[in-house]
Amino acid sequence: MIIGRPASKVAPIFGQRLAALRRGKGLSQRELAAKLNTTREAIDYYERRAQNPTLDLIQKLAEALEVSVAELLGSEPQPVRARPGPVPQLQLRFEQIKQLPRQQQEFVLDFLDTVLGTAEKRQATRRSASASSSNGGKRTSQPAGARKK
Repeated sequence: MIIGRPASKVAPIFGQRLAALRRGKGLSQRELAAKLNTTREAIDYYERRAQNPTLDLIQKLAEALEVSVAELLGSEPQPVRARPGPVPQLQLRFEQIKQLPRQQQEFVLDFLDTVLGTAEKRQATRRSASASSSNGGKRTSQPAGARKK
């Protein structure tokens, strides 16, 4: 939902990047303002009209958005998310796993492989059970998951 009136002119490049990063992090202007101990109107100003933000402001914004100053200024490529909104919990967990020592990362991967392998076997069992129930309990020579022509 877009609130407020549309901009009458194109926002400066810095403001466009700031707005894109903020939205990419799933933050509203009000939420970002709270992180910076400022107002929503100030964030709106930085996104729509500020031509030369101070270095201090740029550093605080980068910290609040958890990005580098270079990324905020457009010197680094910005990862593009498929959909706006909060970062999914699974993605946050992966970021935490990346910070673990290598041995703990391998343990997590082994665990995931075990869980996913079990899930795949369970799905294959369900597919074969549903195939046999749709044939009146008769088994077919066709392997589970194969398509009938």
